[in-house]
Amino acid sequence: MSRHLITSALPYINGVKHLGNLVGSMLPADVHARYLRAAGHDVLFICATDEHGTPAELAAREAGLDVAQFCAEQHEVQKDLCQRFQLSFDHFGRTSRPQNHRLTDHFARRLKAEGFTEVRTTEQVYSVADGRFLPDRYVVGTCPNCGYDRARGDQCENCGKQLEPTDLIEPRSAVSGSTDLEIRSSSHVFLLQSRLAERIRAWIDTKEDWPQLTRSIAYKWLDEGLEDRGITRDLDWGIPVDPDDFPEVAGKVWYVWFDAPIGYLGATREWADDRTTPEQAGALFDSWWRTDRGATDVTYTEFMGKDNVPFHTLSFPATILGSGEDWKLVDRLKSFNWLNYYGGKFSTTDHRGVFMSDALELLPADYWRWYLMANAPESDDTSFTWELFGEAINKDLVGTFGNFVNRTVTQVVRHFGEQVPEGGEPGDEEAELAARVEARLTEYVGHLDALEFRKAAAALRALWAEGNVYLENREPWKTVKVDRDRTACTLRTALGLVLVHSVASSPFVPATADRLRDAFPDVVEVPLCLDSGLGAAAAEVLRPGATLVPPPLLFRKLDAEELDAWEQRFGGAESAPTPVPEG
Repeated sequence: MSRHLITSALPYINGVKHLGNLVGSMLPADVHARYLRAAGHDVLFICATDEHGTPAELAAREAGLDVAQFCAEQHEVQKDLCQRFQLSFDHFGRTSRPQNHRLTDHFARRLKAEGFTEVRTTEQVYSVADGRFLPDRYVVGTCPNCGYDRARGDQCENCGKQLEPTDLIEPRSAVSGSTDLEIRSSSHVFLLQSRLAERIRAWIDTKEDWPQLTRSIAYKWLDEGLEDRGITRDLDWGIPVDPDDFPEVAGKVWYVWFDAPIGYLGATREWADDRTTPEQAGALFDSWWRTDRGATDVTYTEFMGKDNVPFHTLSFPATILGSGEDWKLVDRLKSFNWLNYYGGKFSTTDHRGVFMSDALELLPADYWRWYLMANAPESDDTSFTWELFGEAINKDLVGTFGNFVNRTVTQVVRHFGEQVPEGGEPGDEEAELAARVEARLTEYVGHLDALEFRKAAAALRALWAEGNVYLENREPWKTVKVDRDRTACTLRTALGLVLVHSVASSPFVPATADRLRDAFPDVVEVPLCLDSGLGAAAAEVLRPGATLVPPPLLFRKLDAEELDAWEQRFGGAESAPTPVPEG
């Protein structure tokens, strides 16, 4: 058994997340966590709502709520949706909680002590109409790189280029829309990333197993010259800068991208505080995050969309390395491209696409989990369409997985009652099936180990298909008329494969997997490990005469009419935005 720490990018607090957010970080992280648990490993899976910065203030203003109240309400909304999507976080915390405040202040002090911070006076945008400085995301305008007319002052959502508010063409206030803007001076703390650039590069050089997408983004930023980064903002909402540590910037708050990654640690400390005494919580927390206090055997894996890669490969490591302390750095970083919606981006701001709450209103979570992970945007951007969604559900879940389970259970109950059939001995065909199943499981586990989710889904689909091939070859609906023992052996073997599916499928479709496992109450408590030997282990524990509780139909077919109705409701090809040309 090995120890694994898993984090997914923290979802912003500014509203319900869409399917692109889900598949870009939280869902693949959950698949990985579920696989590792099923393989017998010790897993700590951490997430939290990211509650500071401009998105929180703007969303609270739009909702007509105090920002603290808004964040508290939205945390509960997002936590509920995550639970309903079967995301198996060990803890889902909040970056606004005291644990994150204390850790953020700690890292700021350490960086200052190590000489990696500096207070600088900078020129910033001030809105005369709003009577306030406008932090980067409060300023919108035209991107000087690609011409996108709704670029933010920190980053262009269209081309991904990092920006400063003063870079924007025809800037305006995101609060009031006013163009009456001035440039005024303001003092801020800067993280001296440039002094850490070579240490960061040397560290990234050791990560040869990272996806090419992750490495290429990190090296691109390093090759262009890693710049020092302002890590305070002129905002009311956020983690206040301790005036004893930085008196020159008293009254300001820490930049959301400084405190949000520290939120992984903050949420872990919440988890530790919730489960043990104050005296023990520190040691428990350290055992996962401090390499000098027990975390040397921990493998730390992060999941995120490609837009978050620079902060996690550069800025957050700069914070960790610059502290001068022995904190755990990420070992594996899995990044994803975009899941688009009919050629245009899902957008929380523009309310475009299918959101988590919409999806669960239509269908149970497993339908969405399967489609999203089987089509995860790993190698390039992918596009959601209702036609492709329907095809995947009807072919994979209904026609392959569900069909095999239903055929098997129907034949067993019809001819042998609600129990595992007795009689007959395995022959050559059963031996050949066992070999094929072991090979499929080896391939499947290998892809899961490598964080290759589309390939893993394809291997799981192939494993499901083995059952249908076996039934077609053995034809129990015919042999039962002439050879009851042979039929009993066939159906007992098929039930063993159903039990295999209940374990192997759990990372992707956990609710369905649980229903299948419940079909075998005599062995429901028997531990079965998700590895290449799962087939043999399932056959060993599934004894003749054991009780079978027939599960209901696992999935229903989606017809063209309802898919068309959903496309009309949520918008399709005709409503996709016109792409903004780059260059």
